[in-house]
Amino acid sequence: MIAEGARATGHGLYDVAIVGGGAAGLSAALVLGRARRRVVVVDSGAPRNGPAAHMQGFLSRDGMPPEELLAAGRAEVNRYCVELIEDRVDGIDAGFQVRLAGGRIIDARRILIATGVRDELPDIPGVRERWGRDLLHCPYCHGWEVRDQPIGVLGTRPDAVQHALLVRQWSEDVILFAHTLDLSPDELERLGARGVQVVQGTVERLVIEGDRLTGVALVGGRVVPRAAVFIRPVNVPHGDGLLAGLDCDLDAAGFPLVDATGRTSTPGVWAAGNVVDPRLQVITSAGAGSAAAIAINADLVQEDVRWAVDGRVATQGYDASLVAIAG
Repeated sequence: MIAEGARATGHGLYDVAIVGGGAAGLSAALVLGRARRRVVVVDSGAPRNGPAAHMQGFLSRDGMPPEELLAAGRAEVNRYCVELIEDRVDGIDAGFQVRLAGGRIIDARRILIATGVRDELPDIPGVRERWGRDLLHCPYCHGWEVRDQPIGVLGTRPDAVQHALLVRQWSEDVILFAHTLDLSPDELERLGARGVQVVQGTVERLVIEGDRLTGVALVGGRVVPRAAVFIRPVNVPHGDGLLAGLDCDLDAAGFPLVDATGRTSTPGVWAAGNVVDPRLQVITSAGAGSAAAIAINADLVQEDVRWAVDGRVATQGYDASLVAIAG
């Protein structure tokens, strides 16, 4: 079903263009498709959790490979005539003309940015190769799988101390590799009280043997055996250029400022998922997409009503003052 305004403007107008086909984007597309909206999802095919073998903590989907969830989601939204396009969005112009890298231009009434986030990793040999496998970020996603094993935490950022204290929940054998951190007496006391060991010295590389991580090598030659290592990467929102181009208010890290439904400061533009909050897991990203979709549909309904009233007045020549008196 195409809204009345879409019919008036032409068949090429979508009610909603969703940029990003991960959990947030597909969840929003499902809700909007079921609301009989004309929806297009543009996705470049590079999900954040692509390197991970399994997805955890999603009720009824715990342990499912991420690509299987996305495949199931795409199949579901297809049932509601949602259009899926594999491409990259190069820009979004005023009036919501979405320019794709392949040359196509999409016109939409509303925009949902669900492009996710990218993790910037330190330039330590072995880090990128093991990312998402046994070099890990989220203990809620992977802690159970490495429970009771010797675990390391790389001190590449000041919040690594808190990360090590969190990881301690899953193992009694946790080492914080100070690396470039200068730990305060208070931090050392807290770590010691929880039984987290601290190893001083700069990390040179991760030790990989037989396609698995076996230890952490320090400058000088010392190797500390570890079965898994956690790290806090720097999170950078995908689509920050699109958000800035749409004149959305961003925080200091480049993430959009949104209300509880994902509405940005720019009328007609929403954002949901990791592009808003990098801490969201798959299940919470899906929920954010659903909430945004409901708010977007409500906003479109209000516009549909305005268009219908304006069209009725224009075609039938109503005199608003007479209508008021008659009422």
